[in-house]
Amino acid sequence: MTAPGMFTAKWLMEQEFPPLRYVVPGIVPEGMTLLVAAPKIGKSWMVLGLGIALSEGRDAFGKLPVGHARPVLYMALEDGMRRLQDRLRKMRAGALSDRLDFLVTVEQGKVVSTISEFLKAHAGDDPVVFLDTLGKVMPPAGNGSQYGHDYRVLSQLKATTDAVPGSSLVIVHHTRKHDGGDFLDAVSGTQGIAGAADTVLVLKRERHEKRATLQVTSRDAAEGEYALTMSDDGVWTLDGDDLAESSAAAQVVRASSGVGEHMLALVETINRYPEGIKVKDLKVLLPQIGNVDEYVRRAIDSERIVKLTRGLYGPVRSVTLGVSPNPDTHTLTQLTPPVEEQGEVGA
Repeated sequence: MTAPGMFTAKWLMEQEFPPLRYVVPGIVPEGMTLLVAAPKIGKSWMVLGLGIALSEGRDAFGKLPVGHARPVLYMALEDGMRRLQDRLRKMRAGALSDRLDFLVTVEQGKVVSTISEFLKAHAGDDPVVFLDTLGKVMPPAGNGSQYGHDYRVLSQLKATTDAVPGSSLVIVHHTRKHDGGDFLDAVSGTQGIAGAADTVLVLKRERHEKRATLQVTSRDAAEGEYALTMSDDGVWTLDGDDLAESSAAAQVVRASSGVGEHMLALVETINRYPEGIKVKDLKVLLPQIGNVDEYVRRAIDSERIVKLTRGLYGPVRSVTLGVSPNPDTHTLTQLTPPVEEQGEVGA
């Protein structure tokens, strides 16, 4: 039996495909990406900053080289010209590239065609479109299946990037009020929205906090969780000099979320020693905490740290890294670093 488009396993394994390429190294691969976050925590500032970096070929998040400048369209459909100008001035963007274009309105029913025309007009230059937000262009489902409706709408949007090799679409979307244990459950709407995307990014930041975590899951790209900081000027920066350091910092952010000063100091100290640390050493490093034993117990109970083996405690990530230290070989003099370091879519 044969069918149009059918191919054999042997034929497939003989083919050579181009390697996966990234828009933002290690975080945003080419294709369609959802950036999901709660309202008012800085996701629009994030995509504006990324748009500037990509259009100028500058480092994304201040640390990640993007390689070259690209044409960028930022569809800021929840903003007006005045707000965009104010944000650019606050970010001290300076002279901007003519590769960066904006839209603050789009004709109803013309979102897909607008994105498609921009990508096709810049085919070969790895164009990027930011759509902010999905809610501004999502048409009502009517009487049909909500899942099927969501999947069809996102599939129409995804088809715009599939048709232009090297192009990318980043869609800003809101989280649910109550997300589940799996961070993909945070995506508002049915699973048809997240299911249609190539990559999903979930940005989480506590109110009045500058630090945040960005969780990444993808069909093809590497998954991870990274720590970032938003400045008072609205500029997002990677915590650490690279993704490995940012990933380690994300573990600290997650483990210390919503805790007091002493618990924060304990968690941050333990996260500096992935090979593990003993309570007696913690007492030397944290003289301001009079009851270290109790804080260690509470940190374990709340899964902010883990007990690696008898008398030895480490950061949560130590479990996934397969750390299995010998508690008898770890003394304060061997620990590093030194103590002093700290329908068609409508508008």
